[in-house]
Amino acid sequence: MGVLYYGANASAIHIDDRALAHLKVVIISKLRRDESFSVSWRHPEEEDNGRSTIWVHPAIPLRFEFDEPQAPPLNREWVEELAVSANALGGIQLIEEHINNAPRAV
Repeated sequence: MGVLYYGANASAIHIDDRALAHLKVVIISKLRRDESFSVSWRHPEEEDNGRSTIWVHPAIPLRFEFDEPQAPPLNREWVEELAVSANALGGIQLIEEHINNAPRAV
């Protein structure tokens, strides 16, 4: 389980390593263009039911931490779905990966 540390108080947000790796690509891409956006996700099953949303802005501290030492191969379709949602009114919706075939490197 990876962790996204967000904000000056370094709030820990637990996200599956594979999902976090895909989310990182999209977030970094948006922040490099100095764009702000929201990210929404459902809480993991081991936590309380519910969902959360954060506002991501280039001035807000952000750190990605992964349990796995090696980055997973990225699924181009999943990255594209996340990127499309990043440009929508509701912001990035962290959706589950749809596996149609083997992951392809991005």
